[in-house]
Amino acid sequence: TITNANFDKEVFYGRVKETLRLKEELLAKLNNKENLSGAALYTAETREDMEVKAETVGVLATENEDIRSLRELITYGLKGLSAYMKHANALGYEDENICAFMQKALSLTADNNVTIDEYIALTLETGKVGVDGMALLDKANTESYGNPEVTKVNIGVGTNPGILISGHDLKDLEQLLVQTEGTGVDIYTHSEMLPAHYYPQLKKYSHLVGNYGNAWWKQPEEFESFNGPILMTTNCIVPPKDSYKGRLYTTGASGYEGCTHISADENGKKDFSAIIEQAKKCAAPTQIEEGEIVGGFAHNQVLALADKVVDAVKTGAIKKFFVMAGCDGRQKSRSYYTDFAAALPKDTVILTAG
Repeated sequence: TITNANFDKEVFYGRVKETLRLKEELLAKLNNKENLSGAALYTAETREDMEVKAETVGVLATENEDIRSLRELITYGLKGLSAYMKHANALGYEDENICAFMQKALSLTADNNVTIDEYIALTLETGKVGVDGMALLDKANTESYGNPEVTKVNIGVGTNPGILISGHDLKDLEQLLVQTEGTGVDIYTHSEMLPAHYYPQLKKYSHLVGNYGNAWWKQPEEFESFNGPILMTTNCIVPPKDSYKGRLYTTGASGYEGCTHISADENGKKDFSAIIEQAKKCAAPTQIEEGEIVGGFAHNQVLALADKVVDAVKTGAIKKFFVMAGCDGRQKSRSYYTDFAAALPKDTVILTAG
């Protein structure tokens, strides 16, 4: 459900087939099969069947632009929510109400009897449940790894070989840290994994040495200069250059044809020994930056500074708070967030979300 994470067609065909199999099992248990939607009854035997069907459905298959827009807004909300639930589930946290809503909302996006007003209400409900999902993931992360703390993060490099880990899955990072402890291999975060440095139970590992690289679209240059293996846990993946494709690994929802994928066993455990052994044979990362960056201003940390924040508001040192969620693209025309942040006056505070 996330963008730019999996480019392996075989994975998608396999997941569709598995979904159809599970659906057939559910249909067999259903006594009354009347008034079911086409989506509920659809089946396919071959890849060709799927591809033929794909040409008849999709965003533009909904002719009414308002209905189409609302369906897409709901669908994208569900995509993000399902990604959050996946990460929470990996840490042992679930919410049956959220799962039930996701099933209901997804089915309603294929119901031609739903009115615009009903879709508007469903859109608002999707937002509300989305916040519930964020709260569950926050609970999962903080109860597992502690509340984020203000932390300085090294952006330089050391002399040991390293593994670069990117994406959002903190459980993957924890397992990698445990398996690399005492091996002489350092761990560097990349992009979306940067916040891992702020969690007490993750930053306690001395071989979690820093963050390497910048925005996702700089991967071709920065992954090349890292020299060691890269582990992608979620998005984003830029089609890799041949120079480092052989040391790009995927796990979880991510995937790329020709790259090694590491799956979990029935207990959720992952064996990263192949990455570790390759890392030992690689050179240390090439330095592209030096110094430190500061982060970790999560809501619990901000509340700990509440008296200072209140005083700053009272004295006028802080006049407004802005919440920003999202990221820029590689094109200059897609630098909205950077431009917006740079244009804000010094008496404002930016809070990130998502």
